[in-house]
Amino acid sequence: MPQISTSDFKGGISLDLSDGLFNVVTFQHVKPGKGGAFVRTKLKNVRNGAVVDKTFRAGERVEQAIIETKELQFLYNEGDTYVFMDQENFEQLEVPREVVEDIADYLLPEMTPALRFYGTEIVGAELPASVELTVTDVEPGVQGNRVSGATKPATLETGKIVKVPLFVNNGDRIKVDTRTGEYLTRA
Repeated sequence: MPQISTSDFKGGISLDLSDGLFNVVTFQHVKPGKGGAFVRTKLKNVRNGAVVDKTFRAGERVEQAIIETKELQFLYNEGDTYVFMDQENFEQLEVPREVVEDIADYLLPEMTPALRFYGTEIVGAELPASVELTVTDVEPGVQGNRVSGATKPATLETGKIVKVPLFVNNGDRIKVDTRTGEYLTRA
């Protein structure tokens, strides 16, 4: 793995430290009046999402982690295992639910999420900012219940439940924000 200096830190760069694999969220070079300079960072653990603060000496060298992103087609899931297919060589990969936890509620067969690889290990997955899903179960809006901003729960084709406006009905296609899980608009 290549080593980089703390002066080369940028937001989003990945580091392979002794206590795990991290992405740099923020960094600040500090030169106090007395003593040596240092770099104060906020790091996000790639595997579990925990955010930690860590301080490095200025010029200290650390291992840079090379994380590759590849779009794979989602095929199906069996219990806690999700099966994806590489569209170039048709190889199938079994991924544990913990890795795709953030996007599992939005996955439908034939979607192509971007999986992040560190070597051969899959360390994360992401979908576009929004996806279109079909409403499978929602109660009809009650006449006269038109308070501004009123919502009702709706079950989507993936099983996820989101709050939707009263005018949304069974069979409607809606856009859902994959980062917050909120209803955006009808598709």
